[in-house]
Parts: sequence; C-alpha cells; structure tokens
Amino acid sequence: MRKKLSGIAVLFLTLVITMTMFCVNANAAEANFDPGIKLNSDYIYLINLDTDTPIFQKNADKRCYPASTTKIMTYIIVTEQITDLENSMVTIKQEVLDELEGTDSSLSGLSEYVDKQISVKELLYCMMVPSGNDAALVLADYVSGGDVPAFVDLMNQKAKELGCKNTHFVNPHGLHDEKHYTTARDIYKMTEYAITMPYFTEITNTTMYYLTLDEDEENPLVTTNGLINENAQEDYYYEYARGIKTGTTDEAGFCVVSTAMKDGVAYLCVAMHAPCYDEYGEYLDNGAMEDSKALYEWAFGAMELQEVVGEQTPVCEVKVNYSVGNDTLFLVPEYAFSTMLPVDKSNKDIVIKPDVPEVVDTPIAKGTKIGTATVYYKNQPLTKLNLIASETVERSELVYIMTVVKNVITSPIFIIAAAFVLVLFIAYLVFVARLSKSKNKENEKVNKPREL
Repeated sequence: MRKKLSGIAVLFLTLVITMTMFCVNANAAEANFDPGIKLNSDYIYLINLDTDTPIFQKNADKRCYPASTTKIMTYIIVTEQITDLENSMVTIKQEVLDELEGTDSSLSGLSEYVDKQISVKELLYCMMVPSGNDAALVLADYVSGGDVPAFVDLMNQKAKELGCKNTHFVNPHGLHDEKHYTTARDIYKMTEYAITMPYFTEITNTTMYYLTLDEDEENPLVTTNGLINENAQEDYYYEYARGIKTGTTDEAGFCVVSTAMKDGVAYLCVAMHAPCYDEYGEYLDNGAMEDSKALYEWAFGAMELQEVVGEQTPVCEVKVNYSVGNDTLFLVPEYAFSTMLPVDKSNKDIVIKPDVPEVVDTPIAKGTKIGTATVYYKNQPLTKLNLIASETVERSELVYIMTVVKNVITSPIFIIAAAFVLVLFIAYLVFVARLSKSKNKENEKVNKPREL
C-alpha cells in the first residue's frame, strides 16, 4: 500500500511532544500575545510544544462542538484497547453501517467491504485520513463487542483522566448532539496524549492512502486536511504543517487540529467554529485552516525562544542573621527560565517580583529554597520560580550567642522582669536599712545606763 508522509518530520514531532509531556513546567506561561490578525474561528488555542507555552488563546475554555475532531479520542481508545493493530482483523457489518443512513456522514467507502475483513490499522487510516464516520463506528463496535455506548463511556473516562474538565462525548464520530461538546484546550490535551499512541503521527500526516479492494483495484483515501495537502486549495496549504484532524458540521463550523514545525520549533494549533455559511447562506472558505496558517506564520516570524533569567542571575538579596562578613545573601532562580517571547520585546517589558522574607537565619546551605519570584511580561504572569541561596553562609556561634544575649536583655519581658527585680532589691535594701535602724535603736535602749 502506498502512502505519502514525511517520516523524519513525524518522528521529530513525536519526540518533541513526548518529551514535553514528561518535562512540563508546572508553572508554564499563560500570557496571551496579540497576533494582530483578524480571525474567523471563535475558539482557538495555540501552544509552543518546545516550552509548553500557550502563545495565543481565544475562548479556549468555552464549550463548543468538536465535530470529527472527536476521532482523536476514538483513536486513543482503540489503540489502548487493541495491542496488535496490524493483525487484528475486523469484519465489516452492514447493520453497523446502516446506523449512519441519512446522517450525511463523511465516509471512507467501507460499504464496499461488507462481510470482508480489514485490519484495525487500515480502519484507523479510514477514520483519520478521509474522516470516515463509518470507520469510527465500525471500530467502536468492534472494540466494545457491539456495545457502542460502552465504548463512549471509555472515551469519557479517558477525557477525565487527561484533565479534560469541559468535555463530554455521546458518539465516536462527532455527528452533532447537544450533549457532545469539548473545548479548544481540552482538544489540545487529547491531542498531546494521542501523539504518543502507535502510528498516530504517521496516519494523521498522510495525505493519500490506498486501501486495497482486490488485487487489481485500490480505493484512494484523500485527506480532508488542506494544511498538509499541497494538491488541495492553495490558500490552505502550509509547507510546515503536520496533521492532524479536521471536523465540520453546521453547528460546529469548520474545525482543525494541526501542528507545524520550522527551524526546530514546533507549535500545535486548535481552531474551532469558523462559520460555514455567510449571512446569505453561501458556503464559505475554511476559516479554521486560514486561521491556523496565519497564526503559524505569525508565531514563526514574531516569536522566539528567549532566556528570561539565568540560573545564576541574582534576583534579589535578603538580610542574614548570625554571620561574620555576610550581612546579606543573593538569591538566584532554582533553574534558568526560557520561554517564547516577541522578538521585538523590550527589557522593560519583563518584571520579576520576588516574594521572600526580610531576614533569614544562618546556617544556610547553598541551594536552599528561600522564597519565590513571579515573572511578568507586560503585567501578564509568565511563571513562578523558586529562589534559592546562591552560596553557603555559616553561623558564627559567638555572634549567635552574643545576639541571643542581646536579644534577651533588650526584650520587653526581660526589661520588665529586671525592673521588677530591681524594685524588689531596692525594697529589700530599704527594708534591711529600716530593720537595721530599728535594731540599732533597740540596742541603744538596752545599752543605755539606767538612772538612779
């Protein structure tokens, strides 16, 4: 079978996203940079995969209809439930295909294979390349043993596991249902995970796949993704795009999930709900693809990876107690922080606000966490860094003892206690003096000669 894809690029993309999943900065940037582009899509999420940095967001957490981007999750469930994708064979059942009758579904031609067997891997091509709803339903039926709602339950369980808080599925293909919804951010989370699944990047970056009908005939499956198909409409094609999945219904509008790589930099873009029709009912161009291409061109030209603060860059200093020769200590970031920023940014656009104690007691070991610092770009928080001691500062026992003594004798409690003791002592002296005087008088009386 023949297929068209860039193997090296696909492998590189898989490695980039796999590494990102295990090296995510928990305090990743959430700044929203302005591309200055008129956009068609109502829901957008553009993220740099190298740094896990969101670059642009538009209603990224608002619910919308996913259409056939649903099949990303369907792919995940199928490949998690079936270990041998190439040798697991599925018999195409007419009763399963009949369920799509009258739905105006996008199909992959499986009606030509009724009562024949096709491998799961081939069915994944049928589902993801031409966006075959028939293939999605056949796979869900096969995995669930005929219980498609049980398959959908697995989809919803997986969405919850991936942290997709605003997603709910009711079918495996994406045909419209009011209760079938997601968000641009949730689609990103699914896609990030799906890229680690077997064959995902290979299949979703395929522009044409030939499914064998018999020895002399092949069924060509053409991608619905104009971003990767140079033979499709020229306005959509983007030479640096890779995959992933389109989706279209009247309610969902045009949707597309894609990635792009250029000069070693990788982005993923989710664009959803670009209108299909104008006010006169005329069919429009695919605005989701136009948006994705425009955003990629902007990001590659306007953004670059920049070091914001180095690992040994002093951020602030704090006073230290009980040390000889060190009255203050410089604090540095636990790790260097780099992120995607506009190439024309000014240094004054970056502000670092530390949150540290005024004074720290010694001994302090180098690398000890003392506080944190929040990094801002134009008042937008980028990340929060741990601040650590830049050097070891030992405690002087003599200074410590003298300081403790000083603190004790200058404390209000000690002063009050000392004053009380002094008053008692003075009272005692007065009492002793009076007592002594009284005794002296008594002695004088005793010793005085009696007159005859």
